[in-house]
Amino acid sequence: MYAQPSDIESLWSRAQLLALADHDGDDLADAPRVIDALTSASAEIDGYVGVRHALPLPSAPVQLRQPCADIAVYRLATSGGGLTEDIRTRYEDARRFLESVAAGRAVIDVFDPAADPAAPSAQGPRPIVASGPARIFSRDTTRGL
Repeated sequence: MYAQPSDIESLWSRAQLLALADHDGDDLADAPRVIDALTSASAEIDGYVGVRHALPLPSAPVQLRQPCADIAVYRLATSGGGLTEDIRTRYEDARRFLESVAAGRAVIDVFDPAADPAAPSAQGPRPIVASGPARIFSRDTTRGL
């Protein structure tokens, strides 16, 4: 999973989580419902991320925490009847971000230190390429044209 129940609490609010996932009134979110929503959200995210990256990802990129929480809240709201415009908007924003990841317009940090400990972190600067193929057109090759 790309987010945890505590992420929903911190990114949304405890009151929002309880409103969507506390059906027995004990002031605790129903853990199985929340876990199911997060699992479903993570599976939806994999559908987009899998276009560009091998699954399963070696670690949960931090960029996927917010979309996962937003999609999970949307799932909880649609199944429990608490859908608001804010929830729908955040869900649609999450989907647009994931579409951008799938299209290569947005990047997520997928770094597996166990696979290649010498590889640079995705968060660090990328190397500058200062060489390339030989020139096709030059003053010498275009003389007399």
